[in-house]
Amino acid sequence: MESKRRIVNILIHMLLAVLAFIWVLPIIWIVLTSFRAEKGSYVSTFFPKSYTIENYVRLFTNRNVLNFPRMFGNTLVIAVFTCLISTFFVLSVSYCLSRLRFRLRKAYMNMAMILGLFPGFMSMVAVYYILRALGLADGAMIRVALVLVYSATTGLQFTIAKGFFDTIPRSIDEAAIIDGATQWQLFTRITIPLSKPIIVYTVLTSFIAPWIDFIFAKVICRANSDYYTVAIGLWNMLEKEYIHEWYTSFAAGAVCVSIPIAVIFIFLQRYYVEGMAGAVKG
Repeated sequence: MESKRRIVNILIHMLLAVLAFIWVLPIIWIVLTSFRAEKGSYVSTFFPKSYTIENYVRLFTNRNVLNFPRMFGNTLVIAVFTCLISTFFVLSVSYCLSRLRFRLRKAYMNMAMILGLFPGFMSMVAVYYILRALGLADGAMIRVALVLVYSATTGLQFTIAKGFFDTIPRSIDEAAIIDGATQWQLFTRITIPLSKPIIVYTVLTSFIAPWIDFIFAKVICRANSDYYTVAIGLWNMLEKEYIHEWYTSFAAGAVCVSIPIAVIFIFLQRYYVEGMAGAVKG
């Protein structure tokens, strides 16, 4: 029996090792390609024959063709403001639906569930014409338009945060209400400090969404290259007139794009293990 269990464990670990290798292999390849000295998208070997940092240098210094630093800055500004607004919206709506009882509460949740079945890009043409009518589709207002687009429907993404808030005992709220706390104080001083894991999750998803989005950014930015995001920039690098010279820089750009997300995750991951510890005892 013991030997059979050991064999099963070995087979499971071997399977997990193979799956881990398959998952890590594309990451290794894109990192190696970002340092590859050979030009072009087609090579005969998996590992580069020679290495260079010129791909990263050209990515941040060559601003005549594809201005990647400007695209990176545009995306960072849009992602930060979207993250702040979206996180506040999601947590606020989730708290209201979890703790408060009001008319049309269930109707709103049902409507949100139905709307969530349809992909957001189905409305991009209508959204574009609305933004154009408001004067937000040209010039510097494009950044504002993208922030509004990415933040507008985040209140519908309350399901996960609401489920987390439902696990927080109501006895904590009742004790605070007896002491004279308002709903705003309950939300900011009790619920939020006890909800660090779901806040981390909401921050990450709110930041990643505008960081990697291509469809809405391309539709709204159109030919205004001064306001392109990194997704549009990386896509342009793969066009046939640029792919031979910029393919390795595309790999370098992909590595650079992943750095902010990795930094945020590393910084916030310690809050995943925190939560309800010590909140209620007995």
